[in-house]
Amino acid sequence: GIMTECLLCKEQIKEKGSFLQLFLLKKEGPSCCSTCYQKFECISEEHCPQCFRNGKSDLCTDCQKWEKEGNQVQHQSLFTYNEAMKNYFSQYKFQGDYALRFVFAKATKKAVKMFREHTIVPIPVSNEKFQVRGFNQVQGILDAGNLSYRNILEKKDTLAQSSKTREERLQTQQAFKIKNGVDLPDKILLVDDIYTTGKTLQLAKQILLEAGVKEILTFSIAR
Repeated sequence: GIMTECLLCKEQIKEKGSFLQLFLLKKEGPSCCSTCYQKFECISEEHCPQCFRNGKSDLCTDCQKWEKEGNQVQHQSLFTYNEAMKNYFSQYKFQGDYALRFVFAKATKKAVKMFREHTIVPIPVSNEKFQVRGFNQVQGILDAGNLSYRNILEKKDTLAQSSKTREERLQTQQAFKIKNGVDLPDKILLVDDIYTTGKTLQLAKQILLEAGVKEILTFSIAR
């Protein structure tokens, strides 16, 4: 039989099943074993209806804050940001393990297929991060799922978000700009890796709405 190696624990994936299933597994690209994949926690049915925060089916405090400021949140996510997810992103983004783009390729592909009328636009990374990492982690996952997208936004270079307090982050002015000379689609699905406060996506959304985009929905792998 064909042996494939788990992207995360590097053990051989011994898939039960036929040669055909293994052949299809190979065709979809590298994968991770079910033991590793089960460590990721799907967002439950009980979640904030607007931002998919796990564990509450009424409007969360973050979304209430956004609404007070006149910002609508229309977000969907797949997984909670648990320990396994934290480790995954640390290995993928900070250790630059590009092969890990395949871990969530299938789940992402399935999820964004529901947004048929929307053009996928990944959230860009800053030039410094791109140079260090060599890739945009969101585009990597979209590429691994063979999804088409358009790079419409670019990042203005600012201080690393992580070195600021929440207050400072929220006060930071616009972090994005629209690339010169692009034709904007009417409907956009903004895709990011992790949704924390929602600030990044709100800033990207704001600049696109101002430029005349009619509808903007947002999506992230983790929440």
